[in-house]
Parts: sequence; C-alpha cells; structure tokens
Amino acid sequence: MRVYLSPYCIPRRLEFPALYDVHRDELYELDERSYQFFLTAAKGGAETDDKEFLEYCLSEGLLTELPQPERHYPDMPSPIPSLRYLEVLLTYRCNLRCRHCYIGEPEEKDIPLEQLMGALEEFNEMQGLRVLFSGGEPLMYRYFDELNEALKTYPLRKVLLTNGLLLTEKRLMRLNFQEIQFSIDGLEHSHDIIRGEGTFRKTIDALKRAKAMGFDVSVATMIHSANLKDFEPLQDLLQGLGVREWNVDVPVPEGRLMEHPHLTPPPEVAGDYLKYGFGGGMHGAEEGYGCGAHLVAIMPDATVAKCGFYTSEPLGHLSEGLRVCWQRLKPVCLDSLSCRDCPEVKQCRGGCRYRAERCTGRNGPDLYRCFALGVSRQ
Repeated sequence: MRVYLSPYCIPRRLEFPALYDVHRDELYELDERSYQFFLTAAKGGAETDDKEFLEYCLSEGLLTELPQPERHYPDMPSPIPSLRYLEVLLTYRCNLRCRHCYIGEPEEKDIPLEQLMGALEEFNEMQGLRVLFSGGEPLMYRYFDELNEALKTYPLRKVLLTNGLLLTEKRLMRLNFQEIQFSIDGLEHSHDIIRGEGTFRKTIDALKRAKAMGFDVSVATMIHSANLKDFEPLQDLLQGLGVREWNVDVPVPEGRLMEHPHLTPPPEVAGDYLKYGFGGGMHGAEEGYGCGAHLVAIMPDATVAKCGFYTSEPLGHLSEGLRVCWQRLKPVCLDSLSCRDCPEVKQCRGGCRYRAERCTGRNGPDLYRCFALGVSRQ
C-alpha cells in the first residue's frame, strides 16, 4: 500500500527526529528510520511492510491513503536547545484599557511586515512548531490582512491571542489560524470590572462563533481579587463550550496594574487558584531548566527577547537574524535558584521567572507557585 504524509503533519529534526501534528498540536518522537519514511511519504508517497506501524499511523491521522501534493521540508538540525515556540507581539495598540495590562499605555508601534515574514521563514528553517500572535490586540495590527494571507503557506501551528471583540463572522471566515485563545478574566461582573462593561458577553459570543466554525478555542484567565469566587462556575462554563485548553495565571505587577494594586491577591491567596486550568502546560519545559527553554518573543519594534516581559533586556534585533538572537539566550538553570533544594522545584521549574525577580530577586522563588504547591516560604 502506498501512503502519503498527512497534510497536517510536518517532519522536524529537533534534539531528536520528530513528527509534529499541526492540527492536534502533538509532537511524536521518532527514530531515524521512521523520520526518513515520513520525509519520503511527503515527497510523493512511500511503502512499508510494517503493518503495525502503518495501522497506527493511519489511525492517528499521520498518514493517508489519498494522494497528496509533493512537499519538501527543511531537513536540517535545529539549534540546541531547539526553538519550538515563537511569540510575536504584532502591535502595542489595543481597543481596550484593561486594568491589569502589563504593557500600560500603548505606543503606536507595529512590527514591519517584511521583517516579520523573514523571521517566520527562519523560524520554519530552524524546525519551529508553533507561533503565537499577540499584542496589544493583534487584530489591530495595521498589516494583519496581509499577514493572514501569507500564513497560508507556512507549515506551522498558528495561534491568535485576542480579546475577541473584533472577531466578526466575516473575519473568522478568512482566518488562517488553527487556534484562537480568548482572554476571559472571570464571569460577567468580574471580567467587565477588568476589561470594560459589556466585554464579557461579546467575548463569549465570539468564542462560540469560532468554535462553531471549526477553530480550536482556548482561554487565558488572570487571577484577580474580584474573580476569586468564579473559578468553579467558570470551569464548568468553559468545558461546556468545548474549550480545548484553559490557562490560569497571576498578572505581573507592571504597567497599568501598578495603578490598581488592590486587584492583585497576595501569593498565599492567589496560589490556591493556580490549581485550575486544563489541557496545557508551560511552553517548552526542559529537564533541569526553567520555563521557556524553547520559547522566544519578538516585540513590535522588531527586537527579540526571552518573553514579552523582558523588553528591557533584548537579545538583539531581527535585522541580525532570529537564529543569532536565539543563540544569545541563556536558559535559567534550576540549580542556580535559591529554591533549588525544594522537593517541588522539578514540577514548578522556578515558576514565572520575571514575576519571581520582581518579588524575591533574580534567583528567588516565585511565591505564587510555592503556595500553589503547598510550599510556604513565609
């Protein structure tokens, strides 16, 4: 039987040979023989006598019996560590003034489209997997339509992070993304306190439209003092809506949140709510290192940073090349932290390092994660 690589799967040479299912956001570790088989299947089809392997791949949707157009992938090793996840802050502009926004008052900055497309090409060559487009509000990016059209040609998982207010049915019909992540910060009353009156219902309506049109939908929720009673009913609501992934976190004390300190519960209170959430995890956790070992972010001014919080410590500029900037990043080694002997350090991986640095110092613990795991440090 001649089989072909699924149009939703891409071979990747990371620290190990792999196959990435773009639609399901699932990474399969391979041996070299299997990797070469998938490459051949992408280039015009392949045959094998291994019936068990074939049946598994067909059942998982990794292979198909239907002929597919011939495809070629950059078969070159990734850098070590591999850059698998790319966050792109397209613009700082936004249509809301959320009270907990770490950016603060937005600047009129949009990443130049030509530089962004060059970075996406390089990310693909570096064996990247997933791109998260955020902001500000990414739908206010002045070149969004051009970007969206160009994304058709990139074999990457594209995720849009949005407040949902600008996601009309017409816009959803044109989107070349696999996943849309909506910001929902509680039930109606507590969400609207943060994001503005009427925003909750508009966001929920947009989420329902996206789900009905076949997009994977996920939700990001920030813990704040007004939504502490919402988590159980909010969890039920999101599961009922078919949400794929729910990320729960604590806002970083930056930007506009500094004007509303009463919105931030202390670690001993907020930590308990970090147990909520489902379907996901940290971007690229790696044994022995803190979160973000496989992640980097691009800012609207085309600088590259460890993540969106580290704008004051850029790794470089896109004009130097994404690979050059990535290779300057020094992952946080768990052995360098003051909490390295904690029995939970391998699970929390030091928590959010930016939040920890703001609260307990460069090598200190993230107290919110400490309380989430029952480790009191007071």
